Amino acid sequence: MDVKAFGEKIREFSNKFKYALIILLIGLFLLLLPEKKQQVVSNTSEVKHENQTIQLDALTQILQSVDGAGDVQVLLSTAMGEETIYQTDQDTSTSGDGNAVKTETVIVTDAQRNEAGLVTQVNPPVYLGAIVVCQGADSPTVRLALTQAVAKITGLGTDNICILKMK
Repeated sequence: MDVKAFGEKIREFSNKFKYALIILLIGLFLLLLPEKKQQVVSNTSEVKHENQTIQLDALTQILQSVDGAGDVQVLLSTAMGEETIYQTDQDTSTSGDGNAVKTETVIVTDAQRNEAGLVTQVNPPVYLGAIVVCQGADSPTVRLALTQAVAKITGLGTDNICILKMK
């Protein structure tokens, strides 16, 4: 088989199945994208939510103060931690080859000549779920109170909060 005939067969095949090949290439590209890593926030860590610092120790103490809850332990799982977005400047220049865009982060300097990026937005962590283990979990009223408290503070739906009985 000569090269021309082989090239013609490849062209014929690609014309016949071009949409299937495009979908296959898109699928391969999506498989190569990095996956989100899950973070677990323990009782000693701080998490930020809507510009308020929430300490898990404080959350644990509040949940322990619920009538009938007893000893409480809390575990929060996050899809991603707090995200800080910085102000950027974009310079666009046109040349013979096309447009070139240069993006730079805006840097501010304080009185002590410390440099830092100009923060425009701070996004809170995205929670995946919560587990609360407590002594009084066998009481439906305690379970409801704990579920509502955790839902309010984290923004999670009640189906993503699990209340378990402590041994």
